[in-house]
Amino acid sequence: MGLYLANSETKTKAAVKAFWKGRSAAHSKQVASGKADQGERSAVTGGKNMDGFISLVADLVKGNGLKTAEIYLQRKVLTLPGYFRPTKLWDMLVVYRGLLISALEFKSQVGPSFGNNFNNRAEEAIGTAADFWTAYREGAFGEIARPFLGWIMLVEDAPGSRSPVRDSSPHFPVFPDFRDASYVERYHILCKRLMQEQFHTAAACLASPRTASKDGRYSSEGDIAGLGNFVATFAGHIAAAAAR
Repeated sequence: MGLYLANSETKTKAAVKAFWKGRSAAHSKQVASGKADQGERSAVTGGKNMDGFISLVADLVKGNGLKTAEIYLQRKVLTLPGYFRPTKLWDMLVVYRGLLISALEFKSQVGPSFGNNFNNRAEEAIGTAADFWTAYREGAFGEIARPFLGWIMLVEDAPGSRSPVRDSSPHFPVFPDFRDASYVERYHILCKRLMQEQFHTAAACLASPRTASKDGRYSSEGDIAGLGNFVATFAGHIAAAAAR
């Protein structure tokens, strides 16, 4: 029996549409109330814009053999112990019969500022993974099979995220892959290296323009940092957990 992939292409387009519509609605609501945050922040603070992706992942859990798994989405039940810090708050946890199956984060970035935010996101992803796996090694989650650690990034497809970026490194050269790479390309490289270094089980980068609120349009590479690989890898992990 093959893996259930939850019609992921169609559901991803729906998730992208919901993301952009959610941002627009949150911003409009705060403007109407006269309490709008500065810049793009009002669109971020107004709601759960990545809920469509969470729904896709939940469908993969149910469709690959863990129908009775507990999927935690509420803030008060999303905390896991850390090693370098007491706790870490996740976006989604999957637990089955008291065993941690998966911990996931769903992130996004829109313009106009991409530079500092990219560095912050990279540091968060790397640090979170290091903390998680050290806690796992030290038995924080009990004696269990290796959980799935997942990271999805949706970045705005815009001139600012697609233009080549130059870096200054006066003492030692920047790695060739990063030279003149755009921020979309840098997120793609980040996702690949998070997996290559086994920081994350799967990580995916998607790029989508604001006009995708109408059609859900997005792009994602067809390699290991693409959404297709994320979906297949996660589905396989769930199926294996169900078989155990």
